[in-house]
Order: sequence, then structure tokens, then C-alpha cells
Amino acid sequence: MKRFISRLLALVLVCAIGLMGCSNPSTLSGNYSEDTLGLISSLRAAIELPENTEAKSEAQAIARQTINDYASRYRRDDAVANLPSFTTMRTALNSLAGHYSSYPNRPVPEKLKKRLEQEFRQVELALKRGV
Repeated sequence: MKRFISRLLALVLVCAIGLMGCSNPSTLSGNYSEDTLGLISSLRAAIELPENTEAKSEAQAIARQTINDYASRYRRDDAVANLPSFTTMRTALNSLAGHYSSYPNRPVPEKLKKRLEQEFRQVELALKRGV
């Protein structure tokens, strides 16, 4: 009987862990415009945080995860993938994600910050126009 209970408990734990691993705790709503504007504001906040703070590394980790969630959600959506706002946003996200993965301990250079800000403004204007 003891053997049966331990195997049953092991099976229940494996199922629970497996189901938790399959869940996606994404913060994205599914509304492309809202998700894009929300991502832009969170990335701006992450970029502008002062260096040498604990919040900076946590914000970078959250930004990387959000970038991955955003790209995986909208990359294959044909209604969104060909919009100018999405292609510009994808360019900005690739630049920032590349910096975070290549230089995780270095601050974002001013040149990259300026370029990202310019691309973010272009995306916001395109979203206001509906493209």
C-alpha cells in the first residue's frame, strides 16, 4: 500500500509540474495596439533606470521575457506582421534584445537609446494612423 501511495504521489507531482510548465503567464492582452504601447512604455522605463541598482537587472530580465512573448505572439499573425508599425517595432526589439544578450552587464549606449526612442516614436505615430 505504501508503494502505491508513493507512486501515485509521484505521478500527481509530475502532472502538476508538467501543467505548470505548459502555462503561459503572459501579460499581453491580445490587442495589438495596447500591447505595443504597453511594451514601449515598459521598455522606456527599463532603459532609463539608473545603473547599479537591483531594479535594473530585474527590469532587463522582465524586458527580455516580454520581448520574447510579444514576438512569439505577433510574429505569425498575418494581420499584424506586415504592418509598418510591427516591422519598426521588431527592428527596435531586435536591437535591444541583441544588446541585452551580448552585453548583459553594460548599460545601453546613448546611440542605441536615441535610435530606440526614434523607432518607438515612429511606432506610436503609425499606431495612431492605424497602420
